[in-house]
Amino acid sequence: MEKSQWYVGAPNGVVLCVDRMKEGHPCGRLYHSYSREALPFSNMDEMLFGMEQLYDFLRFPYPATNTRTFTAGRQEKTASGKERTKLMKDRELLGVQGDLGTFIVRVQHRQNSSWQGRITWMEEDRTLCFRSIWEMVKLIASAVETAGKDEDGEKEPSWFEEPKVGP
Repeated sequence: MEKSQWYVGAPNGVVLCVDRMKEGHPCGRLYHSYSREALPFSNMDEMLFGMEQLYDFLRFPYPATNTRTFTAGRQEKTASGKERTKLMKDRELLGVQGDLGTFIVRVQHRQNSSWQGRITWMEEDRTLCFRSIWEMVKLIASAVETAGKDEDGEKEPSWFEEPKVGP
């Protein structure tokens, strides 16, 4: 099978490796070009905050809304002065794999206090666009669900699957 969707492509592209589900939460590792070390996560919140920190560090994609603070006179300095040097090549990033699923996430915009972009499920070589963080989370969750069976014993449809038409 040709892996046509297997590319990181953007400076902020990440590879998510989901290794297991623990109490309904995905656990795994997050990889990006600016660190040789994986960022482990034990739930979606940790994964999302890790990605948000990367985007703030890169200042890409630039957020359409600014973070608000209620502390008088104290504003955190941005990471604009820090060196942004790639330490891993795309080929290295694409070589990592999760036990339950591996996803390439390319966030193109941070608008409306959310993210918009593309996600590729590497095991299935399927790419979909997402319009919000919530939609991206649901795509990942539906892809790694292993106990998704209905009363008839059939697998529940995943967001990555083509919808069935007809009887």
